Amino acid sequence: MKTVRQLLQGKGNEVSTIAPDATAYDAMILMAEKNIGALLVFDGRTLVGIISERDIARKIYLLEQPARQIPVNEIMTRQVVCVGPERTNEECMALITDKRIRHLPVLEDGRVVGIISIGDLVKDTISEQRFIIEQLEQYIKGER
Repeated sequence: MKTVRQLLQGKGNEVSTIAPDATAYDAMILMAEKNIGALLVFDGRTLVGIISERDIARKIYLLEQPARQIPVNEIMTRQVVCVGPERTNEECMALITDKRIRHLPVLEDGRVVGIISIGDLVKDTISEQRFIIEQLEQYIKGER
């Protein structure tokens, strides 16, 4: 299994962020423009939360207010589950499953160096399985 560091080397380290005083509407627009499912919420240089499509869909509905009036800090998830770059795909899959989340910010030396999603982990797992199958097929055919 690959490490988070290896996954980030393949996908890149771009992290999309938003300020806690931005609106939920701003967050929705940014996620739509970037075709992503979550934004890290930073107050200056400090990670203070994460806002996902799930947060927006569930919490805005319950607040019964327009998205343009709801600040991100009212609906963001404050307890951000993070991982280090040396964690494996398998460890991250277990964490995502256990915590019922879809995005994991990656911290190294106290700073965010990337973010991985359940989609990134599944894509890597499928790729690894495909490679193993190809190797086994070559072995069975006597090509190795």
